[in-house]
Amino acid sequence: MAGSRDNTILLVGGGIGGMAAALALSQAGFEVDLMEQASELGEIGAGIQLGPNAFAAMDALGCGPRARARAVYNDELLMLDALDESLIGRLETREPFRQRFNNPYAVIHRADIHLSIYEEAQTHQNIRIHTDCRIVETDIGDTYARVKDAKGRTFEGAAIIGCDGVKSVVRQKLLNDPHVVSGHVVYRAVVPREEFPDDLRWNAATLWAGPKYHIVHYPLRNGEEFNVVVTFHSREKEEWNVREGSREELLSYFTNISPKPRKVLEKANVWQRWATADREPTTKWGEGRATLLGDAAHPPLQYMAQGACMALEDAVTLRETLRVCDRDIEKAFRMYETIRIPRTARVQLSAREMGRIFHAAGAERLVRNSLWKGRTQDRYYDALEWLYGWTVAKCLD
Repeated sequence: MAGSRDNTILLVGGGIGGMAAALALSQAGFEVDLMEQASELGEIGAGIQLGPNAFAAMDALGCGPRARARAVYNDELLMLDALDESLIGRLETREPFRQRFNNPYAVIHRADIHLSIYEEAQTHQNIRIHTDCRIVETDIGDTYARVKDAKGRTFEGAAIIGCDGVKSVVRQKLLNDPHVVSGHVVYRAVVPREEFPDDLRWNAATLWAGPKYHIVHYPLRNGEEFNVVVTFHSREKEEWNVREGSREELLSYFTNISPKPRKVLEKANVWQRWATADREPTTKWGEGRATLLGDAAHPPLQYMAQGACMALEDAVTLRETLRVCDRDIEKAFRMYETIRIPRTARVQLSAREMGRIFHAAGAERLVRNSLWKGRTQDRYYDALEWLYGWTVAKCLD
């Protein structure tokens, strides 16, 4: 294996978080062996939303310009009632928003943001990427970390970081805690622009809130496609998995919905079905020369649209703790956890609460629909300062 063991960090997982971590560690002066179980690098899924904090992190990592060129910039975020089509809330994301948070709000295809980070990683010779590399054994010692993959290959370094997502094998080794199945099912699809309803082709991240369900749609790839995400409370006992969706199952959950949002459901022909889960926030992610990053550390439900954003912040913060700790890995890892755990736990817990608000019924629906009446844009911005105001300059505070 090329490179010095004492200056090499092992990364398990080559998704958005893993690739961002590879960049951050390279910038901190380390060599990286990144192990990805898939035979080819890439991302599954469809669109994701990027808050200003994500752009601040990507700029710090050097991949911001590439991602900006591939993103679609929204004019506003809308929440509407799926029963009567009334407006619940509107967050404008035009120039005043950008001035407040020094960055835009945008949407992007998962594959496009991953490619943007990967392209930057390819400019770093000290990042070695190993595909078709499914880790089956992990050994963490006082002065080293070692992993073995399903093909019998061994990788050794000074430390290990689990970036391997919601079903992390590194987390199982370090924490071995259970996941929490939400009972909420998510259907995702991408619809060509010409097939999307004419009267819904808004340049907005739009959410239709209904009783025990909601629908999100927004444009992707210069408006050539529309991302559609549909969430509902399942009647079945769900297991944590992803499979092809059924149009018949989906429509069976939407008998009580207004005609305009219903049109969104009828446009997609191919759906992916995700039975969702998260984990309880913890007070530690690792010990010694091991830690976690991204969804492996703090998998959220999707209701805050911050999963990828938090992983990007993690990577930058890790780089900065290694810098201020003079590359003392164990000290930097614990400092990183101390800083990141409260913030990411807040996102996880807030996501659960937002799911309740989105899916309110009866009197709770009436309360939700009145929550933001008369709210000025400045008040929206103030409420989001804790989330969108993150910068690399303040990431160690």
